[in-house]
Amino acid sequence: MKQVAARRTTVLRREAVVAAVPVALAALLAAAGPATARTVGSSGAGDPYFPLAGNGGYDVHHYDLTLGYDPQSRHLDGKAVITARATQRLTRFDLDFKGLKVRGVTVDHAKAAFRRDGQELVVTPRHALCEGQKFRVTVTYSGTPKPVTDPDGSLDGWIPTDDGAFVAGEPQGAMTWFPANSHPKDKASYDFTLTVPEGRTAVANGLLLGQRTAHGRTTFRWRQSEPMAAYLATATVGKFKVEQYTTPDGLKVYNAVDPREAAAAAPVLKKLPSVLAWESKVFGPYPFRAAGSIVDRAPQVGYALETQTRPVYDSAPDLSTLVHENAHQWFGDSVTLTAWKDIWLNEGFATYAEWLYAEQHGGRSAQKTFDALYASPASSDLWAFPPADPGSGAHIFDTPVYSRGAMALHKLRTAVGDPVFFRILRAWAAEHRDGHGTTAQFIRLSERESGKELGALFHTWIATAGKPTSP
Repeated sequence: MKQVAARRTTVLRREAVVAAVPVALAALLAAAGPATARTVGSSGAGDPYFPLAGNGGYDVHHYDLTLGYDPQSRHLDGKAVITARATQRLTRFDLDFKGLKVRGVTVDHAKAAFRRDGQELVVTPRHALCEGQKFRVTVTYSGTPKPVTDPDGSLDGWIPTDDGAFVAGEPQGAMTWFPANSHPKDKASYDFTLTVPEGRTAVANGLLLGQRTAHGRTTFRWRQSEPMAAYLATATVGKFKVEQYTTPDGLKVYNAVDPREAAAAAPVLKKLPSVLAWESKVFGPYPFRAAGSIVDRAPQVGYALETQTRPVYDSAPDLSTLVHENAHQWFGDSVTLTAWKDIWLNEGFATYAEWLYAEQHGGRSAQKTFDALYASPASSDLWAFPPADPGSGAHIFDTPVYSRGAMALHKLRTAVGDPVFFRILRAWAAEHRDGHGTTAQFIRLSERESGKELGALFHTWIATAGKPTSP
C-alpha cells in the first residue's frame, strides 16, 4: 500500500523582518503546489489491493485496438486509439502498459512526450487538456507480450500457447497487451481489428463484424458495444473449430474450440443456450447481444475466466464451470465491482448460481451444499477470512470468496424467502446493469426489497473472521 506521511506544522517565533521572506515563499509554494498537482492525473485509481491499477484524471469512453500477432515468433504489433474525457485539467496523465516497446504517442493527432515508469506509460500532451474536454490518445507499440504473475502466483494477461495465445486479464493483465485505464471502475466500449496468419482464428468480445483473408493473413473485426472493464477483454488466438448460430431469442453465439478439446467440450457447449435461458429466467434478461465460448488447450493457465460475452476456458469445461462463467455475465461483467475487495459480489454470486442450477436440475439442493460446507472444521481454509475482506490481492481468488460468499447468499435466501431473494437478484442485475455495485449497495437493496434489517446477517457471513457459531 502507498504510505502517506502525516503532515506536521511547526510554528517558529522569529523577528518579523527575518520571517517575511520565508513566509512569502511558503505562501507562493502553497499556492502553486496544489494547483500544479491538480493538473497531473494520478498513477492509480486508489485500489489498496492494486495501488497502480487504473489512473486518475480521465474516463475512457472507447478503445479501438488494432493488433497483428504471429504465433510462431510471438511478435505483436499494436495500435490503440483511446477516446476519453478529462475529469480535471491535465498537463500529464498515465496509462497502464507493461513490457511492450512504445513507438509513438499522439494526443489529438499532435505528437506527445512520453516516458515509462514501471507499469505506467506517462504521457505529456503538447497542450494541456481542459476539464470536460474529450480527447483521443493514439499509442503505437510492438514486441513480445509476456504475462504478469499475480500475487497468488497465477499467470495473467497475454499467455503464449503452442498455437497462439490465451488472453485473460483478471485482475491486472490487460496492460500486457494494450495501454488502458486498467481498473474495473472505468468501463468502455471496444473495437478490435485482429490480424493473424491464415489458419489461425482471433477471438475477441462482442459481435463478429467480419473477417477477410488476403496474402496469407486473416483479419477479424469484433465490436463490444456495451461497457466493459479492461480485465474482461480478450484477443485469444489459436487453431480453432468455429461454431456460430443464433438462439431463438436472437442472441448471436460464437464458439471457438481447440480441436484437441472438441470431443470433451461438445456435450457441455451444447447446453449453452439452455443454461443462458435458465439464467435469464432467474437473474433477468441476458445483458449483452452476443454470447459463446473460447475453449483453448492451455495447461499452464489453470483457470477459466468470464471474458465478457465469451468466457475463455483453458480446457474443455464441465457443466458447473459453464454455468459459473456465464452467470458472471450478470454478476461481474454487467454489474462490475468498484474495488477488488468486493470480489465476492462476482465469485460468491457465480458460485451460488452453480448451487441453484444443480438444485433445479435434479442435483443436490443448495441447503445440502451449504450444510456440507458448514461441516468443515474451524481450521478449514473456508473460514480463513471473511469474503468481503480478503486482505490483499493474494487472496481474492481463495475459497472464502467463492464458497463462503455463496453461503452468505444462501443465508440471505433463507432469511427473506425465495420470492424476495430472487427479486433481489433480479433487481441487483437490473438496477446496476452496465455499471457498478458495492457490498454496501447490495445490503441496502436487500433490506429495501425484503423490508428487513439484515446488517447482523451480513456482518456474520461476509465481514466476520472465523466459522460462525451457528449455521
